Amino acid sequence: MVEFHGIKATETFAQRSTAVVQANTLPIYFGTAPINLVANPADAVNRVVLAHNFDDFKKKLGYSDNWESFTLCEAAFAHFVENEQGPVAFVNVLELADTEDTPAEAAVFVDGIHMINKEGVLKASVTVGPAGGEPTYQLNKDYALTFNDAGKLVISIITGGAIPAGTNSLQVGYKSLKPSAVNAARIIGGSDAETGVRTGLELIEDVFLDTSLVPNLIVAPGFSDNPTIAALMVAKARDINGLFEAHAITDLDASQKYVTASQWKEDNGYTDHLQTNTYPMATYKGRVYHMSTLVAARMVATDQANGGIPVQTPSNQPITADGLIYADGTPVNIPYDQANMLNANGIVTAIRWQDGYRAWGNRLGAYPEFTDAQRAFIPVRRMFSFIKNNLVLRHWQKLDNPLNRRLIESIADDANIWINGFVGAGYLLGGRVEFRATDNPDDQLGNGKMVYRVFITPPSVAQEIEFIVAYDASYLTALTAA
Repeated sequence: MVEFHGIKATETFAQRSTAVVQANTLPIYFGTAPINLVANPADAVNRVVLAHNFDDFKKKLGYSDNWESFTLCEAAFAHFVENEQGPVAFVNVLELADTEDTPAEAAVFVDGIHMINKEGVLKASVTVGPAGGEPTYQLNKDYALTFNDAGKLVISIITGGAIPAGTNSLQVGYKSLKPSAVNAARIIGGSDAETGVRTGLELIEDVFLDTSLVPNLIVAPGFSDNPTIAALMVAKARDINGLFEAHAITDLDASQKYVTASQWKEDNGYTDHLQTNTYPMATYKGRVYHMSTLVAARMVATDQANGGIPVQTPSNQPITADGLIYADGTPVNIPYDQANMLNANGIVTAIRWQDGYRAWGNRLGAYPEFTDAQRAFIPVRRMFSFIKNNLVLRHWQKLDNPLNRRLIESIADDANIWINGFVGAGYLLGGRVEFRATDNPDDQLGNGKMVYRVFITPPSVAQEIEFIVAYDASYLTALTAA
């Protein structure tokens, strides 16, 4: 064996990275969460939080059954519990400064324990003192604070501390979250001109940067029936990071009767081709849901059933609902013909069929003004967004390579092979990618710009199936046949 004596340098080559394709549908929800229940509440304010399951959501954002106050909990329950989906992205805009004070007052302790019968209590704000005296007792020395399963804060007297044994009354004061402080401006958010820090809907720009996942569905139950919020959701869906396209799922005003909902939709500008409008609200097992949440969960489930490809409409698919209601809780039965009238005006609703409630409606907000499949049918539009987004992800690794014939052909070949796979699977009726000389003049190529033409035809929706039934007298001969 030859022994080496000296110094040497060797080199290895990294394997070429494989193309990146996002195969999952990622909804992002904007709203409020009971952040007082998490270990570091400040980390849960105006940040993109990616949760993979219900326990992960509770750990990062807390959970409460009070969905009217804490709107993100509705989405978490629908996706993680009722439909077993994940991951889902969330942005909580309820801040720690959004509080209301409860001055110190007498609290009854039974066996050394008192429960504050209010949600959203901030641990750090709690004061405990002797009846009629100053709040002098110390946390974790004289008393302990824990949240029970219902999210209520429990104060326990610590034996051996300064609080006398047998004490049954103490002065307790605290601050609690005030979800009603969150208004449209908070959901809309903005970007600080000096720091660049984003809040509210502007945080859509952070999803890919933080998670490497493209947000596909933008949802804000409890807030998206505000026309200003809905308009910004659509605007953000159109251009994420200057690269990607998403889809806004918005609620119409559920206080409107179903005969006036279509006019309300038009009057308030819910008319975009990147927008699915939903109406009214729904119940399930005693819980109240916004229709946008149920339709979003249905879209994710349907996409999953198709290998992550948004080729199929959520319409005529089961949703977790056992009734429809207006915003004030009044039950409503929408007749089938009236549900179709809503559909004909670009509104997705729900109907009750033999096996339960189903989402009902294929049309985008742009319908009926636009009738072409690309701007009228939900799955056709979403397939365009899917193809566009994944063309970016798939070919990013080729960016900044030498612009030569090999590069031009490799991109075209790869994209065509990829699209042909969708054609073979039935997700596209046809498709092709072309590099045309007319799109790529010499001065443009010399400046480093390449243009490809992509042609795709996603299948439309079998929205109308008709059987024509006739009486055929010729079959009467069967009565006299030998």
